[in-house]
Amino acid sequence: MQVVCLDLEGVLVPEIWIAFSERTGIPELRRTTRDEPDYDKLMRFRIALLRERGLKLADVQAVIGAMAPLPGAKDFLDSLRSRYQVIILSDTFYEFADPLMRQLGRPTLFCHNLDIDADGYIAGYRLRQADQKRQAIHALRLLNFQVIAAGDSYNDTGMLAAAHAGFLIHPPDAIARQFPQYPVHRDYPGLLASIDAAAGALAG
Repeated sequence: MQVVCLDLEGVLVPEIWIAFSERTGIPELRRTTRDEPDYDKLMRFRIALLRERGLKLADVQAVIGAMAPLPGAKDFLDSLRSRYQVIILSDTFYEFADPLMRQLGRPTLFCHNLDIDADGYIAGYRLRQADQKRQAIHALRLLNFQVIAAGDSYNDTGMLAAAHAGFLIHPPDAIARQFPQYPVHRDYPGLLASIDAAAGALAG
């Protein structure tokens, strides 16, 4: 049996932190895993900056509540789910993702949790598992699944390497150049065609 694993932000929905940066006028929050491969460093920076600016979880959630999936993402995901089992592997947080998951038809999501203090500030975060995207792929392979994966950022390359077949979708040019082993797609029809082709090849 085959499973398709997708990243969330930048693949199916806009980058949450970029949207929040634009809404609040804080340019430093535009930095994402496309720019910073050290996830812990990135999150500690974000949490400290939010507290410094007096911004709480509710402020972030208000922005997310007004967001929508990327154009064509829901149709792409529906087509994919009609063919394969699909799991979203993301380094976002359940406290952020729910409004977007509703709009996408609630696909299965593996991500992380936030720690919120008594005043409503984000105080920290709890990883479901270190290097969770790669580990999820390894676990699926141990369960005898053939795994196809697609993502857009540095933190996706581990899962692409662990999968039977991996693709980049909407990546920054720097990541596409640094990881030429992964075919690059700029639209959903092309990615869907490549996933189908890879699935056919794996099925033998």
